[in-house]
Parts: sequence; C-alpha cells; structure tokens
Amino acid sequence: MHTKKQMANQTENQHAFQMETKYIFVTGGVASSLGKGIIAASMGKLLQARGFNVTIQKFDPYINIDPGTLNPYEHGECYVTADGQETDLDLGHYERFTGIETTCDNSVTTGRIYLSVIERERRGDYLGKTIQVVPHITDEIKRRIRLKENSTDKGQRPEIVITEIGGTIGDIESQPFLEAIRQLRWELGPKRALNVHLTYVPYLAAAGELKTKPTQTSVKQLQGLGIQPEVLVLRTEHELSDELRAKVAHFCNVDVEAVIQSQDLPSIYEVPLNMQRQGLDAICLKKMGINAETTKTIQLEEMKPWKAFLKRRKHATETVNIALVGKYDLQDAYKSILESLAHAGVCHDRKVVSTFIHSEHLTRANVEEKLSGMAGIVICPGFGQRGIEGKLIAAEYTRTHNIPTFGICLGMQMMVVEFARNVLGYARADSSEFTPQTSVDTPSTATHVIDLMEEQKTITQMGGTMRLGAYECEIVKGSRTWQAYGEETLIRERHRHRYEFNNQYQEEFERHGMKCVGINPSSGLVEIVEIPTLRWYIGTQFHPEYSSTVLHPHPLFKDFVKACIDGTTEA
Repeated sequence: MHTKKQMANQTENQHAFQMETKYIFVTGGVASSLGKGIIAASMGKLLQARGFNVTIQKFDPYINIDPGTLNPYEHGECYVTADGQETDLDLGHYERFTGIETTCDNSVTTGRIYLSVIERERRGDYLGKTIQVVPHITDEIKRRIRLKENSTDKGQRPEIVITEIGGTIGDIESQPFLEAIRQLRWELGPKRALNVHLTYVPYLAAAGELKTKPTQTSVKQLQGLGIQPEVLVLRTEHELSDELRAKVAHFCNVDVEAVIQSQDLPSIYEVPLNMQRQGLDAICLKKMGINAETTKTIQLEEMKPWKAFLKRRKHATETVNIALVGKYDLQDAYKSILESLAHAGVCHDRKVVSTFIHSEHLTRANVEEKLSGMAGIVICPGFGQRGIEGKLIAAEYTRTHNIPTFGICLGMQMMVVEFARNVLGYARADSSEFTPQTSVDTPSTATHVIDLMEEQKTITQMGGTMRLGAYECEIVKGSRTWQAYGEETLIRERHRHRYEFNNQYQEEFERHGMKCVGINPSSGLVEIVEIPTLRWYIGTQFHPEYSSTVLHPHPLFKDFVKACIDGTTEA
C-alpha cells in the first residue's frame, strides 16, 4: 500500500523530466453533438488523477465573439467563467469533471480570433503586410492554444493542454483551426502533440449491422487536411466487436488498442471510468513518451471519490420531484442547473427527477395542476419578457403554499416583483427591463423594484451593462442561506445579469418579511433574498449552478434538495 508521501514523491519523479507542455487535440467527425466535450473532460479527469496539471480549452468556429448574445435554442446554456467570460456550455463539463476554474483563455471563437487580428492590423502591427488566413489567422489560433504554456507563473503552467475543436471535419469554418493544429503538430513534434478523433458508428436496424464507412470517410477527410489521428473514439449505441475495431484500425492507420468505443451509458459521469477501463489515458501518455505505469497507483487512489459518487448515484432509488419553471423548452438551456440538482440529490441518496414547466403556458387557472406532486420549484434565469407572468404566478403560488423555492437570477427578481405586488401592495411593481422609462419627460408609471444602476443607464453596447464573473457577497449571520453555506459569512459567486434589486425599497421589503441576507460589500447591491418564515424560499442574483461540481456539489443546491426531501417526508 502506497502512502500519500510515497505517491507524492512518485508524482514528482514522474514529472521531473517533463519540462515542456504537451497537447492533445480533440476533433470530431460524421456528426455534431457526439460528445467531444465529455470525452475531453473525461481525459482531463483521468490525467489529472494521475497527478498531471491539466487544463482544457474549447475553440469554437462560429463568428460570434462569444455565446453571450446567442439564443439558448441556438446554442444551449451560456456558461460564465469566474473572470467573466461568456462561454460554451462545454466549459461547464470541464469544470464539473475536473474542478478546474476556467478563464477567458479556455474559450475562443473565430470571432475573437478575427477581432484580435483586425485590431492589430488597424494599429499597424503588421507593417502594411497583406493579412491572410494563413499565416495570420492560424498564427493567432496557435498563439491562443499555447497561451497558458507561456505563463510566467509555474504553478499555472499546465503539463497537458487538451484542446477541443468545435464543429466537425468538413465544416468550412473549422478549416483554419484544423490547419493551425496541423502546423502545431509538426512544430511541436510527435511526443508533444497528438490527435484524438471522435466519430460515429451508426447501426442500421434493417440490415442488423454496424457501419464503419462514416468513420473511415471522416478519418480520410482529416488525413486529407494533413492530420493523422493517433487515437479514435467511436461513439455507438451498440457494443463494438474486436473484429470491427480491428477493421477500423486497419483502414484508418491506427493501432488496434487505440480504437476506443464510447457506448451510450446511463450517466455522462460514467464516461471517465469507461475510458479508464479501455486505457484511453494510458494510450495518450504512451504516445507522448510518458510511462503510464508510474502514475497508475496514484490514479486508482484519486478516482475513489468519483467511484463512490457513482455508487451512491446508482443506489439512489428513491426520487424527489423538482420542477424547473422557465421559457426555454430545451434541456441544454438549463444544463448547469440540472447537473447541480443531480449532484445535490446524490448527496442525499436521492435521484432528482426534474420536470420542465413552460412559464409561457403557466396560468392562475392551471398552476395548481402543473405544480402538483412537486417537492420543490426552481424559477429559472433568462432574459426578455416572454414567460414572465408565468414565473410570477409560480413565485406567488409556492410562497403562499410554502413549497421550497429557489429563484436564480431573473428567477430571484421575479420573486421580488411578486412580493412587491402582492405583499407590499405595489400593483404596478416591475423590473425596468420590462417597463422601461422612455424619457425624463414621460416617466414609467411602474414601481421599479428591479432596476439598472445609474452608471449602467448610459451604456448601449450589447453586453456593456452586464455584470459578469465572480463577485464577493457578505451573508447575514443566522440566516437560512448562512446555514446552507456552512456558516460562511463571505462567499464569492458568478454573475450574469444586467438589472439589480432596487435598494430604495430594501427597508420596506425587510419590514414585511423578505430579508436581504446577501450584500456585495463594495457596491451594497443585494445578492440574496429569503423569507425565513417559509420552509425554503431563497433567491440569488448570482448563478450558483456554475460552481457545482461532481465531488463538490454547491451548498445551496444541497440545502434546497434537502428541504424538498424533508417536505415530502413530512407530507
């Protein structure tokens, strides 16, 4: 049995010779949505468990600067990093699997690449040269890929960088990224860079056969771009035979042991163990010139908590029903919330069954029917007026029926507006997002209990008024929120919003029972409200779901799910 000290020495010896950062490029073929992000996150988890300092980055080929202005129906959830970068939802997977805190450097789009190059051209940095995709765009992509390698802080310098290239082989917009990684592979050499290619093996039910031709075609397209994948991960609904894997290896110039199958599993959190069983991490290390056996013991030890989580999840047969009231009828739109609820459920040995309720279709006539059987309600975040009345109706119903309720961002604001209308007596209480003041001469007749800060009102550029990234929050001692955080008085959470609680009404809210228990210490802005006389009625201006991971579920979600379970037990 190895002691922690022995394993630490083993890790130090293993990495002593490894002076240069190594790169794993993850590409995809055949179809999108095969799970490149999950494979990248799984590799990151396994390599991290072996003691390597790992980071994961996503390069998206769309021209938007970031996903912040994209409709969730287009792109799913917009995930926000601690430093305030609006990113692809895959970064949520990276953080939930590895616990790494990503930054703006972990998410890059074509739009950001071109913007950077054009700004340099306008400054004259290129000395009058003609700006071209090759070399200027590809050079900028390569610079971004290697950005963390050049960090002067050795503690922040990763030993392995996993880079996921968005889109699929054959997409026009992906070509500059593929050309950039082709160049990097030659510049870095075979021991410092490799390609893991994810493809799809479809099953034709009529013929009763699995077909490898799409994979072969995808690899040939990649080879035509000058990239030979060293590892293939085959996405499949059916188990692949050794003969089929050997066939793929033969036609794609890949070692047989480097053909890995990624079969459908009950949970995405089982993927790392499936990859570990097939030796994906060991194969990658071997191809990069690292002896995987020297870190095997460390990995087995480090993966124990992950296995314990999966074991508890598997045996959590009792369920707790929680409704998500929102306006985006798309699972990926609330991905982090769903995963955070699942993490919290496992902590209490329960399976959270999440039911989506479209707020646009929620009325006073059907609210009781829609929310019947629900142990708790999450009032979801979002932007825009569509579906707002449904959220207000949900907030009133759960408040008056003492149902555990968690309002997040816009959800918290709707809890505030509903309370102002029905408890404080402001019949026209609203957010200035929905009833703006058109001019000084024609002020709005609404009572803006949610409003823009004065310094934001003169900004017109999209995103300019957004409060993004992690901010500190002081919690009132003795509050339910304070208890949920383990009696922490100063926390730091991530924001993505434009409008704030109007402090002009704070005293009146508190006098009538809605307490402002979380305040930003530098600005005085209200971050958390709760009604302590209710079982669990808490709203947060920030997004706690961004900080929940598999091994460290967020304390507010844990406490919320516990309140839902307790309420069900009492009933």
